[in-house]
Amino acid sequence: MTPIISVQNLTRKFGDFVAVDHINFEVHKGEIVGYLGPNGSGKTTTIRMLLGLLKPSDGKATVLGYDVFKQSEDIRARVGYMSQKFAIYDDLTTLENLTFYGGVYGINDKARIAHTLELVGLKGHESTLTRDMSTGWRQRLSLGIALVHKPKLLFLDEPTSGVDPTARRAFWDLIYELAEGGVTILVTTHYMDEAEYCERVGVMREGKLLAMDTPTNLKRTVITGDVWEVFAHPLERGLEILSAMPGVERVGLAGDHLRVISQRVGKEALQNLLSRKKIRVEKIERGEPTLEDVFLALAR
Repeated sequence: MTPIISVQNLTRKFGDFVAVDHINFEVHKGEIVGYLGPNGSGKTTTIRMLLGLLKPSDGKATVLGYDVFKQSEDIRARVGYMSQKFAIYDDLTTLENLTFYGGVYGINDKARIAHTLELVGLKGHESTLTRDMSTGWRQRLSLGIALVHKPKLLFLDEPTSGVDPTARRAFWDLIYELAEGGVTILVTTHYMDEAEYCERVGVMREGKLLAMDTPTNLKRTVITGDVWEVFAHPLERGLEILSAMPGVERVGLAGDHLRVISQRVGKEALQNLLSRKKIRVEKIERGEPTLEDVFLALAR
């Protein structure tokens, strides 16, 4: 089956700065693929090249079978793009915004526009001025604008940044619904917990695609040691001691406790060292690897 997105050695330089550095990946029909990394890691630049908005410095890519160099107009007519900066007119209502953008895509069918509002959960809010809407509702409208022409592929660039956890969860429910309807989705995020919702995740750092696989496989192959949740007091002193302990690969603060990853050091050794150093240990229990652990391990 031909991939929906195919990328080979795609590169983008701005002068001497390499924003995207020879990346390779494929996305298949109906997949939700997460593109994970901190701000400035090259996620948006990748999307802009795939949309034909930025010319690659090297490499090649196809989207829906079209060449990003030569057929960018064909691509843009067939995909939906929700950018970080919402291009929404504040002095128009939700219905007026969607009608305007529908017109840009040649969609003038009122039933289609009404259906799109319903799809993103904005039915009943047709006459609300967008300046009066919360960030979460504005994002729903942005998604509606990206969907109005029924694209088979959606690029969502940090779609939930700045919204509360409830709105984020509701937004992801929408993404799943779309994928079940056969839409392929590439979504960028810097929220590690969000990446867990994706079928596959690519990890970006400083322009390089460090890995791409299912969250489960990434955790299994990248985190080869045990994870220990260490509840001890005082925390800061415990952190110092365990950071210097031979065999400990990584230790960090995780809320009210320490999180230790090690292939060679077990529960007993951790307990003994901390007790010897006069650290009061409440409990040490086994933890599960997270995508944050994966990212920090790869970034190291």
